[in-house]
Amino acid sequence: MTTFDRRQVLTAGAAAAGLSGLGTQTHARVPAGRDPFEYEFTLTDAEWRERLGDAYSVLREGKTERQRSSPIWDETRAGMYHCKGCDLPHYHSDLKVQLPKGWLFFVASEPNSQLMSIDSIAVMAERPTAHDARIEVHCRRCGSHIGHILLVGGEVLHCINGASLNFIEAQA
Repeated sequence: MTTFDRRQVLTAGAAAAGLSGLGTQTHARVPAGRDPFEYEFTLTDAEWRERLGDAYSVLREGKTERQRSSPIWDETRAGMYHCKGCDLPHYHSDLKVQLPKGWLFFVASEPNSQLMSIDSIAVMAERPTAHDARIEVHCRRCGSHIGHILLVGGEVLHCINGASLNFIEAQA
């Protein structure tokens, strides 16, 4: 597990401050599964609503959960994080970064688990910067919205909604 010292967390300043603006009003540019890509795992909208319950707005509408609203945002046990939509493994706990921001942070995902898109009005800007644009993370198998890739303290990290994942503890 990676940790940051106080200086690194404070250095995250501007980029991390932008995270506080993420709330349930944040939406993906193209909601999950409504793009032309053909996904391996598909359900009707009614089936998604039944399967995901309260997590539907995050995974299928691209909203961002409230800080610290997920019971796994500060999970420290060894294990894997799987897509709540289709159970595809996305993150290993060894690549998790502990930050007191209220969301899950990872250095990298499992190979062949994700698709990326731009989620920002900055795509309209003439010269968007890393602070303007956010890269949206989707599950490769079902298209569900997982989170974003952001610059935090000079490091590129996956900032992930706990509502998008199920944690499976490693067997001893």
